[in-house]
Amino acid sequence: MKQIFPPTIMGSRFAEGGSVLDHNFGAGDPYTLGVEEEYMLLDGETLDLVQHVEAVLAATAGHELEPHITAELMQSVLEIATPVCRTPAEVEAELRKLRTYVTGLAAERQMRVGSSGTHPFSLFERQRITARDRYRYLVDQMQYVARRELIFGLHIHVAVDGPEKAVQVVNGLLAHLSQLLALSASSPFWRGELTGLESSRQIVFAAFPRSGPPPRFRDYADYAEVVGQLEKTGCIRDYTQIWWDIRLHPRFGTVEIRICDAVTRVEDAVALAAYCQSLVKLYSERFDAGESIPSYHRILTTENKWLAARYGLEAPVMDLATGRRNRVPVAQLVRRTLKELEPHARELGCERELEGIAEILRKGNGADRQRRVWNANRDIVEVVREIADATEAAAVPA
Repeated sequence: MKQIFPPTIMGSRFAEGGSVLDHNFGAGDPYTLGVEEEYMLLDGETLDLVQHVEAVLAATAGHELEPHITAELMQSVLEIATPVCRTPAEVEAELRKLRTYVTGLAAERQMRVGSSGTHPFSLFERQRITARDRYRYLVDQMQYVARRELIFGLHIHVAVDGPEKAVQVVNGLLAHLSQLLALSASSPFWRGELTGLESSRQIVFAAFPRSGPPPRFRDYADYAEVVGQLEKTGCIRDYTQIWWDIRLHPRFGTVEIRICDAVTRVEDAVALAAYCQSLVKLYSERFDAGESIPSYHRILTTENKWLAARYGLEAPVMDLATGRRNRVPVAQLVRRTLKELEPHARELGCERELEGIAEILRKGNGADRQRRVWNANRDIVEVVREIADATEAAAVPA
């Protein structure tokens, strides 16, 4: 993963029971944002994936955006990362700038760019692994599980000003996993087949170790002890090899929300950034006020996540906050959450961007749009074309 928060002098060293984990929580302003998107590199004619990430990266040499563009596991994937942003409006400006730049580089090489949780018909067997030691190591360790990871995600970082607070914020966010996945789901196709799922990406990534909803940690010492045990036994090189749906990122001093599929429309990415920023502020202020932050068993959050991956915005999920015996549509929970977030969005100055969440509820998520194109003509290439068109439309200011 590319560093999107600037390096700083490492903050506190936290030690308990022999575990030590440096962190930068509180080293910068709270609630600042960083967003990462993984893009598909597409052949300009066939719209199949192409293995040309090195050519694109070479073209960025010396450009001001070079530090924000990098390779990923497969040579058909390009990752971008915004600089640190204070508001979702800044995120939008940076994403448009990056999408415009990489779209232009691709067009010069007869390629296109697409953003979606999966490519609707490309096959992982035809993809080449990027020539980097970290990716060779990953494939050597995980074999087939890594080689089939032809998926694309949206990751949102939000800065938190204390390690104990960050742990409790993550615990609070667990109840919102199904909402975030339902809003972002954009991978109904896998290997040319309409899967019946809204997010096939989640099912593919579930094979990775140390994935899915994180466990509930008591405090930062509890988290540091678990990570330390994994590191000292050689199970992982460092905590970035823990791929939970939400995780602490101590080096950046952020909570990183990783559950979202890559979304096609830049407006949706910005709305999700506003949603995450407002949620982090909500739970941070509850922590500061000494209020208890409810959290729920991993079995329950995993079940709701599965329902969102299967049914998207129509998912009948458990209402964990009220404990109702009947399930409710996840869209109903999103609307209730939006009401809770209104005052926080006002204070953050992201009310306009947060309105994009209601727009997703009205118009559907990326999976809904892909299915509509498919149902209109049963042409899967046209599905990819719509993805590319909508991704590249971000080059034009809203």
